[in-house]
Amino acid sequence: MMNAKLTSLLLVSAMPFVAAAAEQKLTPWYIGAGAGINNYEPNCDQKTMKTCGKDDPFAWDVFGGYMFNDYFGVELGYRNLGRAEWTDYSDVRNDAGVKGATLGLVGFWPIAQDWAVSAEAGAMNYLISNKQQYGTHYYSDSGVAPYFGVGVGYNITENLKLQAKYRRYENLDEEKWNTLSMESNYWGLELSYRFGYSTPAPMPAPEPAPVAAAPVDSDHDGVTDDMDQCPNTPIEHKVDAKGCSIYVEKLETLKIAAKFDNNSSVVKPDSMADIEKVASFMNKYPKADLEISGHASLPGKASYNLWLSQKRADAVAKILVDKYGIAASRITAKGYGETQPLVQGTSPEANEANRRIEAHISFKNKQALLK
Repeated sequence: MMNAKLTSLLLVSAMPFVAAAAEQKLTPWYIGAGAGINNYEPNCDQKTMKTCGKDDPFAWDVFGGYMFNDYFGVELGYRNLGRAEWTDYSDVRNDAGVKGATLGLVGFWPIAQDWAVSAEAGAMNYLISNKQQYGTHYYSDSGVAPYFGVGVGYNITENLKLQAKYRRYENLDEEKWNTLSMESNYWGLELSYRFGYSTPAPMPAPEPAPVAAAPVDSDHDGVTDDMDQCPNTPIEHKVDAKGCSIYVEKLETLKIAAKFDNNSSVVKPDSMADIEKVASFMNKYPKADLEISGHASLPGKASYNLWLSQKRADAVAKILVDKYGIAASRITAKGYGETQPLVQGTSPEANEANRRIEAHISFKNKQALLK
């Protein structure tokens, strides 16, 4: 009668599951099933047991539960612990097994993401049965036995959990005929399903942020006035993060030519216009430096031509210093002789082209980088 009452209570407790699933939220209700192996003890060392037989240790259970919170709940189930065989001293074959309804408390404790350990304790309203002589004789008894267990589980999904379980059952006794007094050890796996799904709590609506005044960019350079350290930059200039124009240094080079008669270091009058251009350029850019290079034609000894080219370079430098007031420290004069001819050969045309002065003005001109 007690067994029937617990089974009915299990069915009644399972009725809210369908309704909870329809509510579309993670509910406290769950159901599951498990399977494993069971070992009754003591087995063949009881006073009624002479020799062991072949056991059928397969055990299974179904259950349903209700979680009071994330850590604690109550569970109702039905369990079959399998059967064990032996021969008693009267040479009678015995085949005993235990099954029945259970009610207990369960607790869970998370140990890592999706992992938790569990503990349980409760009571089993058991029916112990013995089929003697291959079922030709049968007797049974019932009672209530305590059990406890531990396990470790993994949440496969939010709803589905797999657990490895160990349970110990005490005082599985047949008291009607006083023939059996057993305990039991169970190892198995259980799969459970929790109905619904979790609904995260709605986030509170953020308070509206105060409306800040729009930043002003008075000179339209892309940097607002509160960050601009160089106001009123030209609109065509590229600027840095501080709103200041970005400058680059540009190399400028000016080349001129001055010519001389054969064996002469006197500058020809028609070369004065080019020298004046050099002077104007040097005055315009006071940081510019000047190199005057003297050159000679190929006829004659190389040593003489080197001396003559130096004289020609010195002559042009003297004009720039004396006539145009260019500082001598800004001028370098160097003769290259016949080593850098413009035209190969000793023709009159080649000789005239190679008797020359070149002025190379090089300086770095700082200029604003444009958009």
